[in-house]
Amino acid sequence: MTAAPVAWPSVEELAARIPDGAMVALPPDNSLPSVALAKALIRRGVKGLRLLGVPVSGFATDLLIGAGCVAEVQTSAVSLGEAGFAPRFTAALKEGRIRVRDATCPAIHTMLQAAEKGVPFMPLRGLIGSDILANRPDWRVIDNPFAEGGDPIVLLPALSPDFCLFHAVMADREGNVWLGRRRECATLAHASREALVTVERFFDGNLLEDERYAPGTISATYIGGVALAERGAQPVALLDEYGFDAAYVAGYARAAKTQEGFDNWLAAELAGAEKAA
Repeated sequence: MTAAPVAWPSVEELAARIPDGAMVALPPDNSLPSVALAKALIRRGVKGLRLLGVPVSGFATDLLIGAGCVAEVQTSAVSLGEAGFAPRFTAALKEGRIRVRDATCPAIHTMLQAAEKGVPFMPLRGLIGSDILANRPDWRVIDNPFAEGGDPIVLLPALSPDFCLFHAVMADREGNVWLGRRRECATLAHASREALVTVERFFDGNLLEDERYAPGTISATYIGGVALAERGAQPVALLDEYGFDAAYVAGYARAAKTQEGFDNWLAAELAGAEKAA
């Protein structure tokens, strides 16, 4: 392993690429979220983000909502896992400060897969009979053209987020990123207009030419920028690198029950980060 090349951007520089109002896709807490980039966006004061939970949302989403960075969330759930409901999301929803577009896990993956494959839509059957269709006019129900009739199927439009953000173990000098077993982040990068990635460390060599790492590596072709951010997923777990910090998240959930509590927690968190830097 080796240090990052001098020319590579910082986390703050990656966050600066994301304009107000952008659609930003985030993986769930069990699949490589970049909490480091979420905090950088908060420090930058970004506004009006349209977040896409792929397929559910967690800690980073709640932080961004609490900091007033979010206008809309499209997801199938927002949760802190064993720590309970995401408090700032719940409050913002009740107060009408954010718009929520309900989806399902398979629907979100299907829309991203359509964008990944370069097709305008993909079919999905499991939504038939659910109430969610009544609230998604952009999803169309048609008769299966290969049947004799009476066989409805839902068509979901391709979805290409402006940016996707995730945190990986390592990248090489070519910009290839090792995802390990979380291959769903590859689909996310393929479907998005730009993937911005933070990593624990840089790899001295070419990941795609190393038989140990090539199967879990995404090509630099799909990566818009990489920055070093040690422990950039915390308090979320990162593969076999470090585990989920349940006590930290539970403490956050208690503090963030009120906006004042959240603001105090965030101020202390950002102040601590500045001292550490």
